[in-house]
Amino acid sequence: MPRPSHRSTRRTPRRPVRFALLALLLAAVGPATALGPVVPLALQAPPDGPAGPVDPGAGPGTGAGAGTRTATDSDTATGAGAVGANPVTPTPTGRTSTVPTTVPAAASLRLAGRRIVYSYPGDTPPPELLDTIRAGRAAGVILFKENAPSPEQLRVAVELLKNAAQESPSGAPLLLMTDQEGGKVRRLPGAPVHSARQTGAAADPAGDAARSGAGAAGTLADAGLNVNLAPVLDVFDAPDNFIDHFERSYSGKPEVVAELGTAFLAAQQQSGVAATAKHFPGLGAAAREENTDERPVVLPVPLEELRARGEEPYRAAIAAGVRLVMASWAVYPALDADRPAGLSSLVVQGELRRRLGFRGVTVTDALEAGALAAFGDTGDRAVAAAGAGMDLLLCSARDIQQGDAAAEALAAALDSGRLDAGEFRSAVGRVDSLRTSFNRS
Repeated sequence: MPRPSHRSTRRTPRRPVRFALLALLLAAVGPATALGPVVPLALQAPPDGPAGPVDPGAGPGTGAGAGTRTATDSDTATGAGAVGANPVTPTPTGRTSTVPTTVPAAASLRLAGRRIVYSYPGDTPPPELLDTIRAGRAAGVILFKENAPSPEQLRVAVELLKNAAQESPSGAPLLLMTDQEGGKVRRLPGAPVHSARQTGAAADPAGDAARSGAGAAGTLADAGLNVNLAPVLDVFDAPDNFIDHFERSYSGKPEVVAELGTAFLAAQQQSGVAATAKHFPGLGAAAREENTDERPVVLPVPLEELRARGEEPYRAAIAAGVRLVMASWAVYPALDADRPAGLSSLVVQGELRRRLGFRGVTVTDALEAGALAAFGDTGDRAVAAAGAGMDLLLCSARDIQQGDAAAEALAAALDSGRLDAGEFRSAVGRVDSLRTSFNRS
């Protein structure tokens, strides 16, 4: 949006020098308007253009909840940015209950939307979601069992979503995702049948893991999906604890989890479906009732142990080219005593990016998770997560307004300078690169 002209056709009488200097200063800053501050021209990328300069690590990787619904993975997160001044307890759906004091600029809202993963209730995408996608203000959609009551209905829904994306300014594919881990955690019928625990106990664990990854890719690709929020890389430290109870961990040995998780993700990505390693830096120490979907969880694991056990499988996954990494909503005092991992720049930027060298897309767990009760409403959480370094924000409450609230909060924080413009564009660039890679597959 070009900046309004301040020139006048009328001649003005001379003013003292101080007034001339003041006028020049005001012209440089730009006018205040009823719609809020003017967005810097550098941020006004056209909706069908690239996000702008991206850092060298902005490209994609080199590789192509349980039976009881949990917020974990697709229903849970937070970040290092400061929480908003007026935190409000979220409604049960995660909906924002505050009214923005300014209206975000349209260009900023488009950029912000390219970081949001939406969800919706029922078996048909609602018109307002399709309109948002057509406008280029959505990165993706996460699907649950309620969205796919039958294969036929799922095909219709996916076709509507894809057509809307094709009508958007860029035409870039949406990130269409679900949790298809295997065993009890499968949103769609079909492979993989074996749980992670069953794979770890198989006669040929690595072969079984590879077959499960290929099976997951086949199930998702047949349904028109391109991202799986799997595999789980948590290394359980006690039998029947939270992650082992639902059979979501391959082993209590980090080297085994690294081998089998890598086999799963490599086979899946070779078949064209992006994999997500989760839940960084590991939920393997969570006790049976410590579910971040429901309440805050603190895991006081010593730093040496956390890195040797919890983070070790991620080294292998990153080396294998995993496309996405999901951060946990638990608090790890050895890294950051105040914030959950997904809201902590010390965890996301310090451990995952700088220490382990991950250069792909980071994604939050569900923004409506109970673990984030102390971190404000949807908008507060979204800004905090983005400030921590999370690229994609998972709005999985099956409420379109949740995704809208997150996007509006991000855009307002970008306009105000609360979120760094360069980092924001780099995050959008990583997400856009992942999306456009599916045009080449």
